Amino acid sequence: MGSLTLVEAPHESKTKLLDAALHVIRAKGYAATTVDDICHKAGVTKGSFFHHFKKKDELALAAAARFNAVAAGFFATAPYRKLQDPLDRLLGYVDFRSEILRGELTDYTCLLGTLVQETYATHPDIRAACEHGMASHIDDVLVKDIKAAKKLYVPRATWSAESLGYFIQSVLQGGFIFAKAKQNPDVAREGLAHLRRYLEALFNRPKTGKRKNKL
Repeated sequence: MGSLTLVEAPHESKTKLLDAALHVIRAKGYAATTVDDICHKAGVTKGSFFHHFKKKDELALAAAARFNAVAAGFFATAPYRKLQDPLDRLLGYVDFRSEILRGELTDYTCLLGTLVQETYATHPDIRAACEHGMASHIDDVLVKDIKAAKKLYVPRATWSAESLGYFIQSVLQGGFIFAKAKQNPDVAREGLAHLRRYLEALFNRPKTGKRKNKL
């Protein structure tokens, strides 16, 4: 048991640092966040930080990867994933995003969006990691359902599933910015309600459940 504890301790401290980074960076922004801030939040020493990471930028890349992994698991097990109709799943995704706009800003805002707004021109590696993470979420969580719903309800539409996925994420990221500005998630929740109405109109599903092939 003693040797197992020694093996696990470094991993545990690294996880604490990554989880602390998810919180502190979303709360203070990347530039204002210091190594001391992260160590204090994690409850570990500065020596532990530098055992795992050479500098703050390296931690940011690891934190982005952890955020992606946590988000992937979170959405993969969301209740709306059990719905049979792909349009219901797409609308369920929007509803689910609205439902989780609770707690502190750091609980529901996006680490990747926060990072990329500050680092896109100065930290190319972090920018690329954020772009990859956001694009992967669109591809893995949204595009398959959008394609299936498009095939069912509007097969002749000229827009792409990928472009709609990016539009959905643009609404979310904009909502997070306004939630920060107003210190309140209501504006983001109202934006998602408008997004849901837009998607219902875009797919134009008949209330009878019959498919309707329209542009």
